[in-house]
Amino acid sequence: MVPKLTPWFALGLSVLPAAAQQHVPSVLEGAGADPRISVSQPETTSQASGGYVRSVEPSLGPLGDPLAIRPALKARGIEYSLTYIVDVLGNPVGGLRRGAIVEDRLNLRLNLDLDRLAGWQGATVHANAYFIHGTGLSRYYVGNLLTTSVIEALPSSRLYVLWLDQSLMDGKLGIRIGQQAADTEFFVSQTATLFVNSTFGWPAITGLDLPSGGPAYPLAAPAIRAKYVPGNGFSLQVGLYDGDPAGANRPGDDPEAQRLDRTGTNFRLRDPALVIAEATYAYNIAPGSKGLPGDITLGGWQHFGRFDSLRFDITGVPRADPNATGIGRPVRGNAGLYAIYDQTLYRESGKDDEGLGFFVRAAWSPTRSSLIDAYVDTGLAYKGLFDGRDDDTAGLSFAYARIGDDAQRADRDTILYTGLPMPRRRAEAVIEATYQAVVVPGFTVQPDAQYVIRPGAGIAGPDGRRLRNAAVLGLRATVQY
Repeated sequence: MVPKLTPWFALGLSVLPAAAQQHVPSVLEGAGADPRISVSQPETTSQASGGYVRSVEPSLGPLGDPLAIRPALKARGIEYSLTYIVDVLGNPVGGLRRGAIVEDRLNLRLNLDLDRLAGWQGATVHANAYFIHGTGLSRYYVGNLLTTSVIEALPSSRLYVLWLDQSLMDGKLGIRIGQQAADTEFFVSQTATLFVNSTFGWPAITGLDLPSGGPAYPLAAPAIRAKYVPGNGFSLQVGLYDGDPAGANRPGDDPEAQRLDRTGTNFRLRDPALVIAEATYAYNIAPGSKGLPGDITLGGWQHFGRFDSLRFDITGVPRADPNATGIGRPVRGNAGLYAIYDQTLYRESGKDDEGLGFFVRAAWSPTRSSLIDAYVDTGLAYKGLFDGRDDDTAGLSFAYARIGDDAQRADRDTILYTGLPMPRRRAEAVIEATYQAVVVPGFTVQPDAQYVIRPGAGIAGPDGRRLRNAAVLGLRATVQY
């Protein structure tokens, strides 16, 4: 058995009576609405796939629900929850310029059980809205592609998702229709939900290659999704999405996607489609299994739209040529494949949600429209590492995104035509270390440190030289109600 440690920074955080700190069994459903296989899935997460675990309400006593309306609403099939996240982040070294920011996000969820409300068996409605404030560290200070925080977005109040889900075939088949986000169900690692950097949620290869970042935070798109779970750990799901949540992918200027859809209510239906599909096999998930749980996922995406060439204009000359039109040559489609391996490496004796988890995700997008053509991330997370801190989670992760060949050649063209020495984009990487401490169930604080290698994949800074590697330090606080 791995001995537990008692760190100086964990002392004094046990503010609840002993009875209130007793172990709470983990839920059967993990991030991405798949079977729980990770013993180190954290108490709270900012990733859309992570869902809602425990509420701070019991710790508030009579103030938690003074009118006692939550039980009454739940009995009628109405449930609501709120999650508030605030980040304080700064980069004392590297990037575009040194600085610090405060950003926060309030998330309001509403679930309606239509069986209880209207006798519609197997049907549920879900809505999710965001209230976003603050300034993004990556956008204004670091200049990196692997965005420093999952919650970074332009300030807005916006609808995120609104869908109806119908369960069929005794729960084996689920059909979901409405405004949806792919990052809640596809390309998800349960262990990776601990981390603050956005690439450990919706990876940079999809966020940078797909129009408007794809159907992922903070933008969703009209879609229909089918998920089939025949049993024995297997599941298959496929989603058909409108291919551009905001409408930014059109000839000419490419305006800011979030400003094109300020409220999340564009509900675009006429853009070329995006299809995402994946198959997952989860093993050792049955009660009493002797082996350690894990899962393997294989998936891919295909976008059927047209993209601007990264290198050539519409007449076939390099876009860096002074005689170029400025309009990219049309390139048909974008596609990619990915694989995920999520594995519990060690589980503490007698516990179902304490121990060491490991994940690795890899993706490849060979199409000529891809800014990122290869991506990999990996990491470890340990829940309950320190003595007396059974619900705390510590983690270390790494992500790497490679710039596609056409984008690299476009940089060479720029050097050739301008005659100016300048850096070329190649790849960007980030290392993250984090520790999530549970103050009370539903309330966490999370010190975080990141080191960004080649911000912007190696772009030039104001002085014409490649941006310096950046160190990012910060603290996150999360409250779930």
